[in-house]
Amino acid sequence: MSLKIRLARGGAKKRPYYRIVVADSRSPRDGRFIEKIGTFDPLKPKDAADRFVLDTEKAKAWLAKGAQPTDRVARFLDSLELLKREARNNPNKAVPGKKAQERAAAAAKAAEAAAAAAAPTE
Repeated sequence: MSLKIRLARGGAKKRPYYRIVVADSRSPRDGRFIEKIGTFDPLKPKDAADRFVLDTEKAKAWLAKGAQPTDRVARFLDSLELLKREARNNPNKAVPGKKAQERAAAAAKAAEAAAAAAAPTE
Protein backbone atom coordinates (compact mmCIF):
# COMPACT_ATOMS: atom_id res chain seq x y z
CA MET A 1 0.00 0.00 0.00
CA SER A 2 1.50 3.32 -1.04
CA LEU A 3 0.84 6.15 1.37
CA LYS A 4 0.57 9.85 0.62
CA ILE A 5 0.65 12.86 2.90
CA ARG A 6 -1.75 15.22 1.17
CA LEU A 7 -4.39 17.90 1.51
CA ALA A 8 -8.07 16.99 1.88
CA ARG A 9 -10.37 19.89 1.07
CA GLY A 10 -13.15 20.98 3.35
CA GLY A 11 -15.04 24.20 3.92
CA ALA A 12 -17.78 25.88 1.96
CA LYS A 13 -17.84 26.98 -1.66
CA LYS A 14 -15.12 29.58 -2.29
CA ARG A 15 -14.02 29.23 1.36
CA PRO A 16 -11.43 26.42 1.28
CA TYR A 17 -10.04 24.78 4.38
CA TYR A 18 -7.64 21.86 4.17
CA ARG A 19 -6.77 18.99 6.48
CA ILE A 20 -3.32 17.49 6.09
CA VAL A 21 -3.90 13.75 6.10
CA VAL A 22 -2.09 10.48 5.55
CA ALA A 23 -4.06 8.38 3.08
CA ASP A 24 -3.76 5.48 0.70
CA SER A 25 -2.82 6.90 -2.70
CA ARG A 26 -5.78 5.10 -4.31
CA SER A 27 -8.41 6.71 -2.08
CA PRO A 28 -10.17 9.89 -3.28
CA ARG A 29 -8.94 13.34 -2.30
CA ASP A 30 -11.66 14.02 0.25
CA GLY A 31 -12.35 10.36 1.01
CA ARG A 32 -11.02 7.86 3.47
CA PHE A 33 -7.79 8.66 5.26
CA ILE A 34 -5.66 6.95 7.89
CA GLU A 35 -4.75 9.86 10.14
CA LYS A 36 -5.15 13.63 10.28
CA ILE A 37 -1.83 15.28 11.10
CA GLY A 38 -2.57 18.97 10.56
CA THR A 39 -4.58 21.77 8.98
CA PHE A 40 -4.06 24.55 6.46
CA ASP A 41 -6.30 27.62 6.08
CA PRO A 42 -5.29 29.57 2.95
CA LEU A 43 -7.71 32.42 3.72
CA LYS A 44 -5.72 33.55 6.75
CA PRO A 45 -2.81 36.00 6.33
CA LYS A 46 0.56 34.44 5.55
CA ASP A 47 1.98 35.59 8.87
CA ALA A 48 -0.88 34.16 10.98
CA ALA A 49 0.34 31.53 13.44
CA ASP A 50 -2.63 29.21 12.92
CA ARG A 51 -2.70 29.35 9.12
CA PHE A 52 -0.64 26.16 8.96
CA VAL A 53 -0.67 23.70 11.88
CA LEU A 54 1.15 20.38 11.73
CA ASP A 55 1.99 17.70 14.29
CA THR A 56 5.69 17.37 13.43
CA GLU A 57 6.20 14.17 15.40
CA LYS A 58 3.44 12.38 13.48
CA ALA A 59 4.76 13.76 10.19
CA LYS A 60 8.28 12.47 10.96
CA ALA A 61 6.86 9.08 11.89
CA TRP A 62 4.86 8.76 8.65
CA LEU A 63 7.82 9.90 6.56
CA ALA A 64 9.95 7.24 8.27
CA LYS A 65 7.29 4.65 7.34
CA GLY A 66 7.62 5.64 3.68
CA ALA A 67 4.71 8.03 3.13
CA GLN A 68 5.34 10.35 0.18
CA PRO A 69 4.20 13.99 0.50
CA THR A 70 2.51 15.76 -2.39
CA ASP A 71 4.23 18.84 -3.80
CA ARG A 72 2.27 21.33 -1.68
CA VAL A 73 2.77 19.34 1.52
CA ALA A 74 6.46 18.95 0.66
CA ARG A 75 6.68 22.75 0.57
CA PHE A 76 5.18 22.89 4.06
CA LEU A 77 7.56 20.22 5.35
CA ASP A 78 10.48 22.07 3.77
CA SER A 79 9.46 25.26 5.58
CA LEU A 80 9.57 23.30 8.87
CA GLU A 81 12.91 21.73 7.80
CA LEU A 82 11.53 18.17 8.05
CA LEU A 83 12.19 17.41 4.39
CA LYS A 84 14.54 18.80 1.77
CA ARG A 85 12.70 19.72 -1.43
CA GLU A 86 14.61 20.51 -4.61
CA ALA A 87 13.56 23.73 -6.32
CA ARG A 88 11.87 23.15 -9.64
CA ASN A 89 13.07 24.87 -12.80
CA ASN A 90 11.47 24.57 -16.22
CA PRO A 91 13.17 27.04 -18.58
CA ASN A 92 10.97 25.89 -21.51
CA LYS A 93 7.76 26.90 -19.76
CA ALA A 94 7.99 30.52 -20.93
CA VAL A 95 8.82 29.63 -24.54
CA PRO A 96 5.78 30.12 -26.82
CA GLY A 97 4.35 27.07 -28.55
CA LYS A 98 4.88 26.16 -32.22
CA LYS A 99 1.70 27.89 -33.47
CA ALA A 100 2.44 31.07 -31.51
CA GLN A 101 5.97 31.17 -32.94
CA GLU A 102 4.55 30.78 -36.47
CA ARG A 103 2.05 33.61 -35.85
CA ALA A 104 4.80 35.87 -34.48
CA ALA A 105 7.01 35.19 -37.50
CA ALA A 106 4.09 35.93 -39.88
CA ALA A 107 3.29 39.16 -38.03
CA ALA A 108 6.94 40.25 -38.18
CA LYS A 109 7.04 39.52 -41.92
CA ALA A 110 3.84 41.51 -42.49
CA ALA A 111 5.17 44.44 -40.45
CA GLU A 112 8.40 44.35 -42.45
CA ALA A 113 6.46 44.40 -45.73
CA ALA A 114 4.29 47.29 -44.51
CA ALA A 115 7.36 49.25 -43.45
CA ALA A 116 8.99 48.66 -46.85
CA ALA A 117 5.84 49.80 -48.66
CA ALA A 118 5.52 52.93 -46.51
CA ALA A 119 9.15 53.94 -46.92
CA PRO A 120 9.56 56.88 -49.33
CA THR A 121 11.27 55.99 -52.57
CA GLU A 122 13.38 58.55 -54.37
